Amino acid sequence: MDVKYRNNLHLSGTGPATLIFSHGFGCDQTMWRYLTGHFTKCFQVILYDLVGAGRSDVSAYDWTRYGSLDGYAEDLNEIIDQFASGPVILIGHSVSAMIGVLADRQVPDRIAAHIMVGPSPCYVNSEDYEGGFTANDIESLLDSLDDNYLGWSSNMAPVIMGAPGQPELGAELTNSFCRTDPEIAKHFARVTFMSDNRKDVAGLATPTLILQSTDDLIAPLAVGKYLHEMMPKSALVIVENFGHCPHMSAPDACVDAMDTFLLPWKG
Repeated sequence: MDVKYRNNLHLSGTGPATLIFSHGFGCDQTMWRYLTGHFTKCFQVILYDLVGAGRSDVSAYDWTRYGSLDGYAEDLNEIIDQFASGPVILIGHSVSAMIGVLADRQVPDRIAAHIMVGPSPCYVNSEDYEGGFTANDIESLLDSLDDNYLGWSSNMAPVIMGAPGQPELGAELTNSFCRTDPEIAKHFARVTFMSDNRKDVAGLATPTLILQSTDDLIAPLAVGKYLHEMMPKSALVIVENFGHCPHMSAPDACVDAMDTFLLPWKG
């Protein structure tokens, strides 16, 4: 399998360390464009699409392999092995933050740091955890996707994006959702929203920056605080932003926080 073709991988920039940007559900690598130009001056940058998203090789989508987030983590480790040089810092949006954690657990000591943008290890509330949704909420969401994926996308993408002053971003996310193969999107949605990675993040000692929006429908502040408590070498930065995609709607604040965190690896 040609990994570069499979994941529509692009390399740019030079530097002693490698930044790998991994997008969230319904997105693709183009949504990192507000950040990457800044970092190619001092780092090697890798952009890629999760299999089934963007311009990845859809024929490589294996329903069994991608029936859990572990398959995406295996892909990520293949990318690291073949294309990364020097220390590797993973920048993961939403579910890709957990894909990065799983990749770290699969190959310990290979990943130097994580930057998590709007992460969530579990979306469902329990007695001692606030994930933002009840089990019935998640089942209703998944049923809505199954019944009418395109309609769900048109209604929900602008809500997920937030950014009321930047309606073009909501339109972009809607178009991205609608470009995704509906059957793959439904499958990935179920894998994403039913996942529980709390055991995987507990005690993770890799240095981690958590970027959390002040108001996020998908990953509320309580989730960021939980992750910060669970990971001993983490820093939590609250970004003044309405929505789940601060890397698009509040990129300057994200860049500032990332610059500070990345100083030890900067070229």
